[in-house]
Amino acid sequence: MSSSFPLLETRALAFRYGSRSILHDVHLRVEPGSIYGFLGPNGAGKSTTMRVLLGLLRPASGSIHLFGHDMARHRVALLNRVGALIENPSLYDHLTGRENVEATRRIRGVASNRTAEVLHLVGLTDNAHRPAREYSLGMRQRLGLAIALLSDPDLLLLDEPTNGLDPNGIIDMRKLLQQLREEHGKTIVVSSHLIGEIEKVATHVGVIQQGSLVFQGSLPDLQQLQTGRARLVLETDCADTCRNLLPRLLAGATVAEPGTLWVPWVSKEHTAELATALVSAGLPLYALRLEQPSLEDTFLHLTEAKSELVK
Repeated sequence: MSSSFPLLETRALAFRYGSRSILHDVHLRVEPGSIYGFLGPNGAGKSTTMRVLLGLLRPASGSIHLFGHDMARHRVALLNRVGALIENPSLYDHLTGRENVEATRRIRGVASNRTAEVLHLVGLTDNAHRPAREYSLGMRQRLGLAIALLSDPDLLLLDEPTNGLDPNGIIDMRKLLQQLREEHGKTIVVSSHLIGEIEKVATHVGVIQQGSLVFQGSLPDLQQLQTGRARLVLETDCADTCRNLLPRLLAGATVAEPGTLWVPWVSKEHTAELATALVSAGLPLYALRLEQPSLEDTFLHLTEAKSELVK
């Protein structure tokens, strides 16, 4: 799927609740055919952003563009091409799964064959006859997703769809999102505070903290940022002696413990030169290993850095 414009774009988006500023100058860019992981700690502004994107909240300033058009001018037509699942789905517990989907289908005037199609798509055909009150949390989320898919939307906005699910439910939802993208051409924005889950499903990532985007890019971009914070851990007899004897190679090194140095990662060649120099200088080298932060560590670094700037 190719396009000269992003499927979803916000420009300097801001939102205020009374005198309190919630979102600040948010520039989202969601490419067609992507799964955009919208990451942030609880309270960072993810759900507020989702509600603004759906027209449920009015932005204080900025603009939203869907499918290349200004949402302020074509709100109804554009939102007809968007499906959403915000928090827990609103279901009629006394109705069956099929009846829940059918009720919404009739209100929206969607073709009657879509009920069976979306139930099949989310894997609920065999349980469609059961009352919704008998559904597990994972099944309820999938039923909510089935309802969101009724109009065959081009874009899905899903707010914390795995929240509260057990491991099997999380795996099922992950597989379903990948299937919707790969087999049905859906573009998906999925918010979460769990980077480990987003890492497994997303093609692109945006990180929000205290209402501001602190990172946006592809998953490899985020992984590259992770590599940029890697370090060598050097274990020897006396870290201070080691650092003083090899000031050029150990520039920027930090003494973690009397016998341990943390050295910023430069390159494989730098590591080899450092090991050779240590041995040539007669310094004992007990260990030299690369430590690379996990994506979760990088996520925490991004959000904590923003928090420190605000203080």
